[in-house]
Amino acid sequence: MSELDKKTQYNIEYAKKNLKRIPLDVQKEKYEEIQTAATAAGESVNGYIKKAIDTRLSGTYPE
Repeated sequence: MSELDKKTQYNIEYAKKNLKRIPLDVQKEKYEEIQTAATAAGESVNGYIKKAIDTRLSGTYPE
């Protein structure tokens, strides 16, 4: 098994043990809005969404 195959296998096993996928469907217009905001913040869409969730969970989200 090559080093790349070993790393890929490790990543798959790690994901199975430690990660949970959350499918999220949004309208195309909403995705574009999120993508624009993420780009402006210098973040990926995934990182932007995670930060928004963390903010809400921490209780610092303005109601």
